[in-house]
Amino acid sequence: MQKNYKILSFYKFINLIDLDNKKFQIKKNLIDLKLKGTVVISEEGINGTISGLVNSVKSFEVFISQLLCFNNFDVKNYSHSNTDPFIKPKVKLKKEVVPIEKKIWERKGNYIKPQLWNNFISDPDVLTIDIRKPFEYEMGTFVGALDPNVKNFREFKIFFDNLIKSNIKKKLAIFCTGGVRCEKASDYLFNKGFKNVFQLEGGILNYLSNTGIDKSKWKGECFVFDKRVSVNSSMEKGTYEVCFGCRMPVDQQGKKSHKYEYGVSCNKCHDFLTTNQKKRFKMREIHLREKNHENHS
Repeated sequence: MQKNYKILSFYKFINLIDLDNKKFQIKKNLIDLKLKGTVVISEEGINGTISGLVNSVKSFEVFISQLLCFNNFDVKNYSHSNTDPFIKPKVKLKKEVVPIEKKIWERKGNYIKPQLWNNFISDPDVLTIDIRKPFEYEMGTFVGALDPNVKNFREFKIFFDNLIKSNIKKKLAIFCTGGVRCEKASDYLFNKGFKNVFQLEGGILNYLSNTGIDKSKWKGECFVFDKRVSVNSSMEKGTYEVCFGCRMPVDQQGKKSHKYEYGVSCNKCHDFLTTNQKKRFKMREIHLREKNHENHS
C-alpha cells in the first residue's frame, strides 16, 4: 500500500542553551515517531526538514514547541510525497542554523506574503534578487530575478556592499528556498543601514504552496535538499536527479549526454573523475541494485 508522506520544513530563531540535551531529545522523538530528515540546532535557533506520516509530523511540531518553549515557528512549509524523501533521522549541532558567519537572535525583515509577491516584484522600482546558489537559479527562478552569482556569504557581502555603494534607489526583493537564508541577508543589510529590503515570507516553497500555476511568476523547478531533488510549480517531485559523481542536479537534457551514467557521472563531472573513481561508483551502483532486488524478492 502506497503511503502519503507529509514533509515539514521549518525554522525558528530563538536563544537556546543546553544543546547536547536538546539534540538527544529531538533525535529520540524523531525515532519514536518514525520520522526522517535533518534538524540543525544552534545557540541561535533551529532549522530543519523532516518527513513522515501526518499525525507523526503534527506530534513533532507540538514536541518541538514545548521543548524549546515557543508558540509558533517563524516559518513552516508543508508538502507531500508518495515516497519518503529522507533515508534516516539526523540531528546536527552547528554554530549557526545557516552558516553565514553571524548569529541573529530575532527577525528584522520586511516580509511580503506570497499573495502580494507578484504585484510587488512587478513594480519597476523593485529589484528582485535570488540569493540562492547559481545552480539553483539555473534550475528555476522568478521572472526577471537577478542572479548575484555568489557561492558563499563572503561573496554575498561583496555583492551587496557594491550594490549599496552604487546608491541604488530601488527597493530590494530577496528570496530563497524556505526563507531562512533571507533572514541572514536582511539582517546584514539592515546592519549596514540599508532598510529598503523586503523578503518573500516563507520563501519559494511557501509561494508555490499558495499560488496557482496560472498566476505563478515562478519558472522552472525549485531545488530541495532531499531525495526529491526538485519540486515543480505544483510542489510535486520534479524531473531532476542528483549525480553521484559530483552531487549536482541533472536535468532531462543532461541525462541524454553520453557522459551521463546513472549512479556514476554526468556531463559536469565525467571528465574530472578518475578511471578508478568511475569503476568504484559503478560497483556501488551494481551492489545497490542487487540489494534492492533482494529486498523486493
